[in-house]
Amino acid sequence: MAAKKRSVIGGIDTHRAAIIDSTGGLLGDAEFPATTAGYADLLAWMRSFGRVAAVGVEGTGSYGAGLARYLTSKKMAVVEVDRPDRRARRAKGKSDSIDAVAAARATLGGTAMGTPKTRTWPVEAIRALRVARRGAVKARTAALNQMRGLVAAAPEPLRAHLTRVSAAVLVSRSAALTYDPARLHEPKHATAAALVGLARRVTTLTEEITTLDRQVTPIVQKAAPRTTALFGVSPDVAAQLLTTAGDNPDRLHSEAALAHLCGAAPIPASSGRVRRHRLHRGGDRGANHALHTIALCRMRYDQRTRAYQQRRTTEGLSNQELLRCLKRYIVRDVYTALRADFAALTP
Repeated sequence: MAAKKRSVIGGIDTHRAAIIDSTGGLLGDAEFPATTAGYADLLAWMRSFGRVAAVGVEGTGSYGAGLARYLTSKKMAVVEVDRPDRRARRAKGKSDSIDAVAAARATLGGTAMGTPKTRTWPVEAIRALRVARRGAVKARTAALNQMRGLVAAAPEPLRAHLTRVSAAVLVSRSAALTYDPARLHEPKHATAAALVGLARRVTTLTEEITTLDRQVTPIVQKAAPRTTALFGVSPDVAAQLLTTAGDNPDRLHSEAALAHLCGAAPIPASSGRVRRHRLHRGGDRGANHALHTIALCRMRYDQRTRAYQQRRTTEGLSNQELLRCLKRYIVRDVYTALRADFAALTP
């Protein structure tokens, strides 16, 4: 009976679970398969020790996503736990059991307080499409760089034909090259064959990126009409902000929390009589890049931002300090728009 009244905390790393009491003492640990049946057995096992106050799960954005969804559906308090830092791992070692206990104790101590993304609403669909798009863009960039490298070392007639041209011209000219399959042992024909293949790859990837953009844009516009209506926020930028925020509005506790999540929270950098703040180097760098894109657009085309830029430059702010301030102000607009969009969002 005492065990049933006892409050316990769970910690999970991949498929290893640990349970601790309210003082941090280890009550037990066990291994469960990452399946629906395994999740049910894990929950029953944790409840056998007492009332489960919270469960800290490591990797809720990857291997722990399914478990986090299952526990949330069972009305459990799930906390997102970052992996232990390297100093702790050097001191205590690394194993699934050690990480599971560390996740439970981080949850108990309050050092882990993040709310995992539900990954069940339209934002998860946007994220999935963006994963494919990001991979296609990266592959296209790599192919173009390979083409530039081949051209730089190509035989002179071929190099002169393809040097100092735009990427689009390089691809079109490379695709039109001819070569003799029987003479691929010669550098000229081998280079031409390689360029033709790479040009074909770039064309295919460009078509894939265009298709993905057509697929994701209407989803973004429907899920976040207020966010996409903000000055300087394109569908791609809005998609990044939505992906960073997640689709459960309870993750955004405040405007300051969103700023910290996006790496736009001011960090004190004062010394002596100098009082200043610097740019935050942490947070989601993709979201920070989205804010940077908005800031650059507004600095160029928005009259209100241009007036602010002129005033702050006169006051002695550097470009980096100005961008930091602008990003923080942009977060204010984004937070208000996201909250309004989330309030109207339906699966």
